[in-house]
Amino acid sequence: MAWINVISYDEAEGKVKTLYDRVKGPDNNVDNIMMMHSLRPHSMEAHMTMYKYVLHHTGNSIPKWFLETLGVWVSRLNDCDYCVEHHFSGLTRLLSDDAKSASIRQAIEARNIDLAPLNDAQKVAMEYARQVTRDPGGMQEHIVHQLRDAGYSDGEVLEINQVTAYFNYANRTVLGLGCSIDGDIVGLSPNKNDDPDDWSHS
Repeated sequence: MAWINVISYDEAEGKVKTLYDRVKGPDNNVDNIMMMHSLRPHSMEAHMTMYKYVLHHTGNSIPKWFLETLGVWVSRLNDCDYCVEHHFSGLTRLLSDDAKSASIRQAIEARNIDLAPLNDAQKVAMEYARQVTRDPGGMQEHIVHQLRDAGYSDGEVLEINQVTAYFNYANRTVLGLGCSIDGDIVGLSPNKNDDPDDWSHS
């Protein structure tokens, strides 16, 4: 499951067990990406806080399905199959349109956003995410202006930026530690947006 030692749910105690109980899903399932942090539980707490607040918070105004789409896109650009599979499953569930989800996935796999059934503003956001992921040092102010011109408020630009940044962090956690999808229940997430402290997965 990983290239470093991790603590399983059954072996966990103390702070690790407390955090596992907060993030677990059905049958005491803890996502493998969270188990990567088990030797330093304070980093698990930081990761979950960022994840919950960036992707699953009522303060966001961009639809969650599109935030998930950005995450799948960033993850594919980074060749992080683990995050692609997890978050495409979440995207499909949120969108409730299998045909549209499949078309989005096809465009992402082809790395050609022009093919995606997204509106023009969403495609601009996807291009921003590509730039920040593939060439962050090449970012220029005019690229942010393109998001504004597409209709995004500065707060929404921040949402797009934070989701992009979070997934780059998560992808590098997964890829850098050899985290696999083996044994995971794909697509679970902390869906109770109205309670930022509820990390339970369903």
